[in-house]
Amino acid sequence: MSVHCEVSAKHEAGEAMNVFERWLSVWVLLCILIGIGLGQWLPAPFQWLGQLEIAHVNLPVGVLIWVMIIPMLIKIDFGALHQVKSHWKGIGVTVFINWAVKPFSMALLAWLFIRVLFAEWLPAAQLDSYVAGLILLAAAPCTAMVFVWSRLTNGDPYFTLSQVALNDIIMIFAFAPIVGLLLGLSSIIVPWATLILSVVLYIVIPVLLAQWWRHWLLAKGEAQFNTTLNKLVRASMLALLATLVLLFAFQGQAILEQPRVIFLLAVPIFIQVLLNASLAYWLNRVVGEQHAIAAPSALIGASNFFELAVAAAISLFGFASGAALATVVGVLIEVPMMLLVVRIVNRTRGWYEQRLPALN
Repeated sequence: MSVHCEVSAKHEAGEAMNVFERWLSVWVLLCILIGIGLGQWLPAPFQWLGQLEIAHVNLPVGVLIWVMIIPMLIKIDFGALHQVKSHWKGIGVTVFINWAVKPFSMALLAWLFIRVLFAEWLPAAQLDSYVAGLILLAAAPCTAMVFVWSRLTNGDPYFTLSQVALNDIIMIFAFAPIVGLLLGLSSIIVPWATLILSVVLYIVIPVLLAQWWRHWLLAKGEAQFNTTLNKLVRASMLALLATLVLLFAFQGQAILEQPRVIFLLAVPIFIQVLLNASLAYWLNRVVGEQHAIAAPSALIGASNFFELAVAAAISLFGFASGAALATVVGVLIEVPMMLLVVRIVNRTRGWYEQRLPALN
């Protein structure tokens, strides 16, 4: 095993939820209130910020998204990819869930709830945009927060590291085609140039910069790496909060007129998380993987890279769009939902270890 991989795994294995992560839903609610209040009280500055665009990319949000994403990607060691063969069954299950099940199941749930069951209670002009936001949320598998969830379930740190590294590689090539396909099937116009630009700006360039920065920090020693990364992660969280304030400053009027929107958008996300986590957990049991693999597999299969989803939604549809709001609802319920899944997989460990015969 490489030294870099060893450092990453040690860092992950010792990581616990900090105050921000544990109370993320509370901070998001505060940002909703602050953003709505500022948007109603001082609309002009936010309108000016919303107009600072180049090629449909909002510059303030672009900077904030980079500050959000890059520290998360610095944690990822692509040298861990050689570990894939060690847990190929669990890796296979998670890749199947992330790329063949989750985006498509969310598209189906979004159509069912947004366009059918809840349509009369939602703004008609935003229905397509809500569906698009939910699709964007499901098309990006989680990265950094998975390390925390894995730790809470005593998951195998090397499996988690290799799975996340593999997902990031796949995301570079699969995110745009899957989003484009599902938006097209949902009869939503796909601005392909903006979609490709979003992938380059929010996946390709941040991955390259993060890996260069990672290697530079590791060359200075493990202590320097961990100290700097902790500072960067705090900056990342502050950037997330600032982005949410901006979003809700633009979304404020719509939310005041339709306060039930957030709850209704949360329903398909809630169902999708439980569906994909349960399916990944059960499939790992069927193929004979140990619980330390199945637990993080279920969590990776269910959670989302919401920073990327928010960035893509803003780039494709704008600050004031239903798509941006839908991705933020994903941020709002991420922590309580993942803690629920953590609790389920921990409490069912005894059942899980009553093994079914492994598939050969």
